[in-house]
Amino acid sequence: MVGRAYTVAFEGVEARLVEVQCAVAPGLPAFNLVGLPDKAVSEAKERVRAALTAMSLALPAKRITVNLSPADLPKEGSHFDLPIALALLAAMEVVPADAVAHQVALGELSLDGSLVPVIGALPAAMAAAEAGCGLICPKGCGAEAAWVGAVQVIAARSLLELVNHLSGKAVLAPATPGMVTTPSEARDMRDVKGQEKAKRALEVAAAGRHHILMVGPPGSGKSMLARRIPGILPPLEPEEALETSMIMSLAGLIEEGGISRQRPFRDPHHTSSMAAIIGGGRSAKPGEISLAHNGVLFLDELPEFPRTVLETLRQPVESGDVVVARANAHVRYPCRFMLVAAANPCRCGHLADPARACSRVPECGADYLGRISGPLMDRFDIRVEVPALAIGELASAPPGEGSAAIAARVARARAVQRERYRGIDGMSVNADAEGEILDKVVALAGGAQALLASAANRLRLSARGYHRVLRVSRTIADLEGTPTVEQRHVAEALGYRLAF
Repeated sequence: MVGRAYTVAFEGVEARLVEVQCAVAPGLPAFNLVGLPDKAVSEAKERVRAALTAMSLALPAKRITVNLSPADLPKEGSHFDLPIALALLAAMEVVPADAVAHQVALGELSLDGSLVPVIGALPAAMAAAEAGCGLICPKGCGAEAAWVGAVQVIAARSLLELVNHLSGKAVLAPATPGMVTTPSEARDMRDVKGQEKAKRALEVAAAGRHHILMVGPPGSGKSMLARRIPGILPPLEPEEALETSMIMSLAGLIEEGGISRQRPFRDPHHTSSMAAIIGGGRSAKPGEISLAHNGVLFLDELPEFPRTVLETLRQPVESGDVVVARANAHVRYPCRFMLVAAANPCRCGHLADPARACSRVPECGADYLGRISGPLMDRFDIRVEVPALAIGELASAPPGEGSAAIAARVARARAVQRERYRGIDGMSVNADAEGEILDKVVALAGGAQALLASAANRLRLSARGYHRVLRVSRTIADLEGTPTVEQRHVAEALGYRLAF
């Protein structure tokens, strides 16, 4: 007798279908797992044995062979426990074989037979829907998996509860989607006194998803400004929310099955390793750049990050995805994010203050910012100085504009861009525009073309820098509601390249 069930193996955000075949044949008692299982999968047979014992079921005194097909695909993770148990129960004729054969299952088994939540329920549900199957998972994963409305999700607390359901003794109700989690109260831009130029630069960056670098002395408000970016960004579109949540699911960051419409904000410390930032490790997990997908990646103290880590950012920033290459697999993760970086002007931080600067001025400034390579610096669309404010200026500064007003303008500009790039694959904001599309959407009017040509020669802009000025100009015009790019828009965009 051969029992069959299905599960998935994860390759990045993709879930590949795996058939679990279980054969119970005469021979010396044995329980073998084949099909490239890792250590966690190989140990599943002991957890399955204990779980069946807890249900007062004994393994037959025969030769049990479980094959995970395709056999050449590496299998990793404890979520193989449940499909192995179901295939075995079908082979033992404890549950109807046809009730299991059209289900995708994932879940870890405890020794008492209860089901433990696992990561990846959302991508698994997507794979099940594409295959036309149902999904069986632990109770703790049901609300997350049910967000894929095209698949019926059965979420059980224990293996016994699931056996009763499949046998028709106590049918479980399908799981329902979790709540859309309410984002925490975002920090308000009104809290930042002064720094109007930096606020404007952040508004432009948020409107077009442009990368921005802020440079200023310690305590000038760079981090304070960056942490208020989530308050001016529009909520995730439904497609973006699902895409982002799939990555969060693989990282185990979805709480109680709830999906958030708030854009992610990731701020790793400068001591983070390359695997933590880019992705990788033993199982090629998503890194911070992928966890920031459709949101913000904030790198504070940018020159303090290892140079190797900074250089690996160059390709993902341009392409919007990253390939984590391993000897046995190449895993691709999406990573379209808004890069926000902050840096001091030099190591001591007081390059522009003669009373406090160190003895190596100005060489210390060139050495410190020189840790950021030219090619990476060229990828920042906007560079803005954040000067220190005197105490008197802080005390007398009038209340600034709140995040709500800025967010409304950003949302209008984003709506214009969504309509502009509708139907164009891979483009949704001005930062994505390139080639003929960029030439088409940036209609330079008046003296804008002459100004840009003159500035490009004088500043010796690279082709990348020239195109980034065009994109930022288009975003500034969108914020103003102007169909054409005027000279003033180009002038402001060029100002963001002249900062340093």
